[in-house]
Amino acid sequence: VQLQASGGGLVQAGGSLRLSCAASGSILNINILGWYRQAPGKQREFVASIATEGGTTYANSVKGRFTISRDAAKNTVYLQMNSVKPEDTAVYYCNAWSRNGGNFWGQGTQVTVSS
Repeated sequence: VQLQASGGGLVQAGGSLRLSCAASGSILNINILGWYRQAPGKQREFVASIATEGGTTYANSVKGRFTISRDAAKNTVYLQMNSVKPEDTAVYYCNAWSRNGGNFWGQGTQVTVSS
């Protein structure tokens, strides 16, 4: 499975940004797609995930502001980020879990929120 993330950039606090992650390869085996982020000097942390059947999970820090969605026809997962805060600044990574337990990472896309 290969994951290609895009959509990062510079946004002002309170603004919006949409990240995309296109999956290719053995995509039929993908069960869960998600997003993680890593801020400078901090560990990588979970942001949101979406399962094949559509169930979603969010970190408390982004609930009500971020929305994860999945377009099966395009093999793409999105992260709509609204009401962003400076503390959302991080490199955002796309992640995929396959049904046989494989775990895959994309290359990351930088999100910078200015105050």
